[in-house]
Amino acid sequence: MEVEREEEDVRVGVNRFEERQAIGTAARKDYREPPPAPLFEGGELGSWSFYRAGIAEFVGSLLFIYVSVMTIMGVAKAPNKCSTVGVQGIAWAFGGIIFVLVYCTAGISGGHINPAVTLGLLLARKLSLTRAVYYIIMQCLGAICGAAVVKAFEKGPFERLGGGANTVNEGYSNTAALGAEIVGTFLLVYTVFSATDAKRNARDSHVPMLAPLPIGFAVFLVHLATIPITGTGINPARSLGAAIIYNRHQGWHDHWVFWAGPLIGAALAALYHQTVIRAIPFKSK
Repeated sequence: MEVEREEEDVRVGVNRFEERQAIGTAARKDYREPPPAPLFEGGELGSWSFYRAGIAEFVGSLLFIYVSVMTIMGVAKAPNKCSTVGVQGIAWAFGGIIFVLVYCTAGISGGHINPAVTLGLLLARKLSLTRAVYYIIMQCLGAICGAAVVKAFEKGPFERLGGGANTVNEGYSNTAALGAEIVGTFLLVYTVFSATDAKRNARDSHVPMLAPLPIGFAVFLVHLATIPITGTGINPARSLGAAIIYNRHQGWHDHWVFWAGPLIGAALAALYHQTVIRAIPFKSK
């Protein structure tokens, strides 16, 4: 009788499959929270990888400004909207170039290309203050050089059409512009944290994730939403580079919005991810 019962179990499939963990936990890997980065790390200054990372941020920012501002110039100087890629094309250009540059530089510098991203990661203790300051300086220098290259190629249109400088558009207050920059940067930096979360990658190792893709897509979506308000900053280096090379009152009038908004948004995203999503302050020691 026992043999017959076992054969019946096999026939109906009772023992056909091994018991498994719930979806999302079957491929879990061991994970240990890394220690926070030191505030000052003098040893970095003697390492070539430190300077190589800064150079990667410089070149990445230069290429980012070149592609994005050239796209803006192309749309602005077109005789009609039907002959250009339009606002959607500008958004795709910003999102696409960020996808490419983060993919290319992530293994070298982390692929920040944005002082707001660097600030968010600094506040989360993902990098040292030494490296953060160095990155921000190189990002700003790269953005200035990128805008200068665009002006060298298209001096007339650059000066006539605003040089891609961010401004608060007519019909919107500085408060609305500041809010748009805060929310837009929050979305971007929150996406960066989520896409690069080592614990999440270890937990969901069975789910393939290409981090630059959601980051680039976040940039695209934010541009669609905020181009009508501010032209979309969410990157202080991008705003600074265009403002310096364009160097007109129009480019400097509301420039503080494009530093205050992104930096506040980045800080809020870091706080949200570390305290709510990861709950790091509440974990037992």
